[in-house]
Amino acid sequence: MFGSLSLMFSAVAGLILLSILISMVKKVSFVLTSPLRALPGPRVSLWTNLVLKRAVVTGTRVHYVHALHQKYGPIVRLSPNEVSVADPQSVQAIHKINSGYTKSPWYVEVAPFGRPILFSMSDSKAHGTRRKLFARAFSKTYLRQNYEKTVHEMTKQVVMKIRNEAKQKGSACVLRWWTFMATDISALLMFGDSFHAIERGQVNEYIRILQSNMKGSGIAAELPWWIPPLLKCIPVEGIRELFRGNDILIKYGLEARRKSKAAENDKSIFSAVNKEAQTEGGRLDETDVQYESQGLLVAGSDTTAVTMTYLVWAVLSHPQWQAKLEQEVAELRPEFSEEDLEKLPVLNGIIEETLRLYGAAPGGLPRIVPKGGAHMMGHYIPAGTTVTTQAFTLHRDSNLFRNPERFDPSRWQLSDDLEDTGAVSRITDAAKAVYSPFGLGARVCLGVHLARMEMRLATTEFFRACRGARLAHSVTDESMAMENHFLIAPKSHTCEIVLQE
Repeated sequence: MFGSLSLMFSAVAGLILLSILISMVKKVSFVLTSPLRALPGPRVSLWTNLVLKRAVVTGTRVHYVHALHQKYGPIVRLSPNEVSVADPQSVQAIHKINSGYTKSPWYVEVAPFGRPILFSMSDSKAHGTRRKLFARAFSKTYLRQNYEKTVHEMTKQVVMKIRNEAKQKGSACVLRWWTFMATDISALLMFGDSFHAIERGQVNEYIRILQSNMKGSGIAAELPWWIPPLLKCIPVEGIRELFRGNDILIKYGLEARRKSKAAENDKSIFSAVNKEAQTEGGRLDETDVQYESQGLLVAGSDTTAVTMTYLVWAVLSHPQWQAKLEQEVAELRPEFSEEDLEKLPVLNGIIEETLRLYGAAPGGLPRIVPKGGAHMMGHYIPAGTTVTTQAFTLHRDSNLFRNPERFDPSRWQLSDDLEDTGAVSRITDAAKAVYSPFGLGARVCLGVHLARMEMRLATTEFFRACRGARLAHSVTDESMAMENHFLIAPKSHTCEIVLQE
């Protein structure tokens, strides 16, 4: 009997060793024959993606990939099946309309709603049909006609809250208040009512979970499929919430949509989207509306809050630009509009420069190489390979942007009005082609006009009401260093300002 058991265990052990050996042979064969062998990149990236995943989990991916580009050049192998591209011509080829490159499965893993939404759709035809239903409601004209007044009032309200808190407590955290503003505005548009976070001055459960979910989704997308479900069951609230956030947000969103539908007058942007669907003959059921509203709310909250925080930090770190901006917005007529703000050179130069250096989503935009493969910079990239392009690196290309690490809003001016700054750089067509704080091509962010409206109005109101503001001593370059879990955020997760006495 024992002899039989011994033989059985020996056979099992032999099979395990054989399977390991076969796996090793397959791996070696893949590495030796992979077309990606010829690409520049660290040797370890031929064998494993673990180094890349470690950078993702530790919040350093954009820095890791950028460092590889600085060392190896504009095309670099990141893992056995992923390549990062920072060559302008190749970037345009990847993201041009009808290029054949589709979104990678990573997008579905980040937004696991059970069915594709605009953010995650890989089918370009389905995406085009769905996006057409949203185009009018998110157009600059429609937003200005229907939401500008409300958005403007909310920016005034939040700036007064910042001002009052700074006066009463000695300082105010702008990241906290910009988060309240962005989530309230997004909730109003998506659900027909805000969270009233500005009014209450505190984080509700939805906002708290929303913030943790952004980090959790980014990490979960890098883990084997079976790990996140296990992490949801761990009896440690912080970990469970990190990976159960999406489930909870869907539940909250469903309730918010129910209330919006029950209201006598649906104020959400989906009232216009649904009308468009009926006119165009498109299909958008209530589950689609629920998931799209959820995705758009997530996309429009932390992104705007983080960008506004870095804008305030950058301007207050450069007194000469603070003075120019304060003077420009002080000269506005009392009842100004966003259309008026669109014409201000200093304001818009500062916004564009902030988006260049500190846009909230500067990481890779992964795409799948289409059938037939592709040739980039003399290298063959086989079909099925993931190619990524990250704005963080493109926006810091010294061939496109003079003194790329320098915060220089004058580079965006179309005239010579600001030549006295000593900056003579101007944005070239090549630089404009890869400038991508909101993405590139047909998949550019749907909410770009809303984001710019919020930034123009909030920036103007802040520098009119908080003239002479400065950074608190607690705010340093180290505290504002970026961490990157899908979106970026200051490592300290705070940015305190104080007012002039």
